[in-house]
Amino acid sequence: QVQLEESGGGSVQAGGSLRLACQASGHPSISYCFGWFRQAPGQEREWVAIINRSARETRYADGVKPRFTISRDDSMSAVYLQMDSLQPEDTALYYCAANPSVSLCFDPSNYKYWGQGTQVTVSS
Repeated sequence: QVQLEESGGGSVQAGGSLRLACQASGHPSISYCFGWFRQAPGQEREWVAIINRSARETRYADGVKPRFTISRDDSMSAVYLQMDSLQPEDTALYYCAANPSVSLCFDPSNYKYWGQGTQVTVSS
């Protein structure tokens, strides 16, 4: 199975940008759809963005469109989340996750493999 490790989190002021990275190992990344999820204190984890295997299709949660962009580079076994115009409500622990299903790629409940998360804090 694939192992995932996130990086790139940090503290920024409102309006700033961050780029999160997710490094996959243990299995070819091309075998998976990838998603970014986040969990704020006291709230349930929510999906943020998903990218399919070919990278031809992406989907975003309403609250992050068009500020966030998900991408992947399978030559590097990496997935990225570019976050622009960050707002305090984006503060959360951000997780990378992988889903081996093609037909259920865009079903957030089918993400089986998870990283440990990277913290993003946005101050006003």
